[in-house]
Parts: sequence; structure tokens; C-alpha cells
Amino acid sequence: MTSRTTVRRSRILALSIACALGLPLGVHAQSTSHEKQLEQRVNQLEKELAELKAMIQEQKAATTQATQTAQAAQATAEQANTTATKVAAAPAEKPQFTTAPGLSVALHGFISATTFGQDKTFINYGNGQNAIIPAPQTPANKALGYNGSLSGVDVRNTRFWLDFTGAKFNDNWNGGGRLEMDFFGGFNGTGAYSQQQPVPRLRQAYMDISNPSIGSTVRIGQMWDLLFPLENTPTSLSHIAFPLGYGAGFIGWRYPGAIWMQDLNHGTDGVKWRVDLAVLEGNWNGPQPPAPAAANNNINYLTAGNANFRPQVEARLHAQGSNWLGYFTAHYSEVDLRGVGNTVEHPIRDNLNSIAYELGGQWKPDVWTLKGLIYTGQALGQLFGAMSQFGNIKESGGFVQVGYNFTPKWSVNGFYAAARPNQQDVVRWVTTSPTAGQALLRNDMSALSLQYASGNYELGVEWIYDTVRYQLGSEGARKNTSGNQVSLSGLYRF
Repeated sequence: MTSRTTVRRSRILALSIACALGLPLGVHAQSTSHEKQLEQRVNQLEKELAELKAMIQEQKAATTQATQTAQAAQATAEQANTTATKVAAAPAEKPQFTTAPGLSVALHGFISATTFGQDKTFINYGNGQNAIIPAPQTPANKALGYNGSLSGVDVRNTRFWLDFTGAKFNDNWNGGGRLEMDFFGGFNGTGAYSQQQPVPRLRQAYMDISNPSIGSTVRIGQMWDLLFPLENTPTSLSHIAFPLGYGAGFIGWRYPGAIWMQDLNHGTDGVKWRVDLAVLEGNWNGPQPPAPAAANNNINYLTAGNANFRPQVEARLHAQGSNWLGYFTAHYSEVDLRGVGNTVEHPIRDNLNSIAYELGGQWKPDVWTLKGLIYTGQALGQLFGAMSQFGNIKESGGFVQVGYNFTPKWSVNGFYAAARPNQQDVVRWVTTSPTAGQALLRNDMSALSLQYASGNYELGVEWIYDTVRYQLGSEGARKNTSGNQVSLSGLYRF
């Protein structure tokens, strides 16, 4: 082998070794370039992924906000609908406001309107919404036009009252009060426009002091006496302030005084028993001293019932179950007929005792409502007894009413009341008094009504038929007269 050949081979071997050694470097260079490209692509993909995630988050946030807005809107709509339903379906909710610190005041009442027609004028209490007894057909009444028919529209039943709650007496006793008025205070004069201007009158004004832990309440002020069936008055839309049969079938009146009401089985289940005791101001019609003092004898407390402060004392036992109530009431007072300062020299008698007993109740079996009471007593003119005739007159009376709800909104009511004063007592005391007039000897009242109630509104049509027996003078003949009233009434409670 020559040296030239050896050199050539050495060159070829070196070149092969160089190629072998350079190949990884080329591959590495190529791989590094590809990795850079991949890294750039990955970075780009990560950037796009981040942007996509951001877009998804934004869409989620928007969707969540839209859902919350829709839910809030739905909740608001449901709340508004619920509130509207409560306002429409819950007339017991009354507007309230605050007065002195810690006290709340609730406004209650109703607006009443009655259009009526009568074939006779009604006496003693009035016409329209307080018609009770038709006028006897006497010459004097005929001259006054009392035997003619009349019609009109009456709104005097309209009433409002304020209930005060939250008062604190001490740690155990709290209470409140009530101020109540209607528009039976008369008319604003006797002119052409007086009928449309009825005068407000105070009905009740009292404060309560109560102890809920023992079931005691003391009521002070002016309120109904215990004989008036406040929880058991006849149902009527025309006769509210002067209920059907008032003064001619049941009795009672409002007086200043104090009433103590005590639960007998407080905190127990079953029938609720309560006893009420009342001491009330007295009153009487007169006495009638000789003129001219006669014009002022009932002004400024100068009545026989207030002589030497002889109060009326009453007691009532009251029981109430789930769909019924019952009560028994007793009344007693003394009346000095000579009055304040002994202004009458020769009355029929110097004094008399006013006594009454009353038994009443109400029962609501299913769709029926049964109400009624009976009473007996003497000298009850101050309590609308004996058809508001004053004297030592014995009497008895009562009423019964049957109501039937043939649908939840429609009802029909039948009513009957009777007053039976002792006729000899009436003639003796009425026809021999200084204000002698017709003696009302007995009275019978019947009524039939159809009523519709929806929400705060009530509508009703009613027919009243009343017959009164009377006598003019101590020797006059006894006669009967009757009267009818047909009325359409509307009531809105607030």
C-alpha cells in the first residue's frame, strides 16, 4: 500500500468521523427550532384558552345576574300579588299610626247608606235608619203630619273609632282605649239644608287597664252597660246604631262609669267563663218641676238619676264556646224622683227601684245563626225600657233572629221582637205626668232581610213591619196602628 493511498483513506475516515459527529448537532439544531415553534404555539394556545375562559366567565356572570334579576322580579311580583290579595281578602287589617311613644292607633269604622220608604212616620227615636215604633193615629199626630208616608236616604249610621294600644301601666298591667263616634247627634238646625248636615255624637270614650297573665280588665269611661247585648245584636244593614227591636224588645244604654271584667278559668281549654261587674252613672227623664224651671231640669246633670249620686249597679256571667255564647245579667239602681234639690213637691211617689234580669245567647251551627234574649224588670225607662216611657212600670220583652247563609256570600235573616209593659202601670205613669201623652201599651216588630257580602262591602234589602197598641189619655180607647219600612242599604268597612 502506498502512502498516497493511506493518506486518502485517512481523509475519508476523518470525513466520516466528522459527519458522524456533526449529525447530532444538525438534528439538535433542527430539534431546537421545532421546539421553539411548539413553544410559541403552546403559548398562543394558552393565551387563546385564557381568553376563552374569560369569555366563559363573563357569560356565566351575565347568566347568573340575569337569573337573579328574574328571580328578584318574580319574588317582587309574588310579594305584590300576595300583598294585594291580603288587602283584598283581609278587611281586618286596619290603617295604623303612632302617637305618644310606645302607643299605636288603629282607625276602624264603616260608611253606611240606606235608601228607604215608609208608609207611616215613626216616633220616639226617628225615621230612616232609626225607625222603630210607628206613630199612633191621634189628632195631634195627624196635625203634625205623622201619619203620612215618606222616603229618603240616610247616612247617619256611618261610624268611625280609634283604638289605642301599647299603653303601659306598670310591669304587670297594660291597656289602651277607644274613642268612637257616629252621626246621630241630630241635624244642623231645621232649615232647608239641615238634613244633609247630621251632627257627630260621642258614643264611647273609655280606657282599659288589663293584666293578661290573670285575665283581668278594668274599663273606665263611657261604654255600653251590661244589659245591652253588644255581642248579640240583631243582624241588619239598615238598623245599626238603633238595632232592630231596640227599646221594643231589648234594653240597654251607654253610661260613664267603670266595669271590671274577670276571666274565671283563664288559661284553660274548653268553655270560657267570665264575670263582669259595673258601677255606672244614673239618669232619669225629669223630674218635671213647675215652669219655667221645667225647661232646664235635664240640663247640667239635674236629673233624678243623679240625685245624691245613686249609681246603677250591674253584674253579668258570660260563657262562650267555639260556636256559641250565653250570658245572664242583673241590674239594680235607686231613683229619687224629687230630683236634685227636691224640686218636685208631689210626685206619684218619692222614689223607686229600677230592677232588671236578662238571659241571652247566640249559636252558630254550620250555616245557621240563632240569636235571642228575654228580659224582665221594672222602672227601666232610662235603659230604653217600656218603649222609653218613664215610671215604675213593670215589663218583659225579648227578641229572636234566625239567619241562614245559603252561600258564603248570600244570607237571609228573619227577626221578631216583642215589648210587653204592664198596661195599667203605663197608663198610670204616662197619662198623669206633666208631659202626658199617648201611652204605648205593647209593641210587636217583624223584619226580613236578604244580604250579600263580598270583601269589605255588604249590600242588603230589608222589610220591617211594626204594630203598636196605644191609648190616648187615662180613659181613652185602646187602638192599634202599624207601619212598614222597605230599605236598600250598602256598607263599606275600613
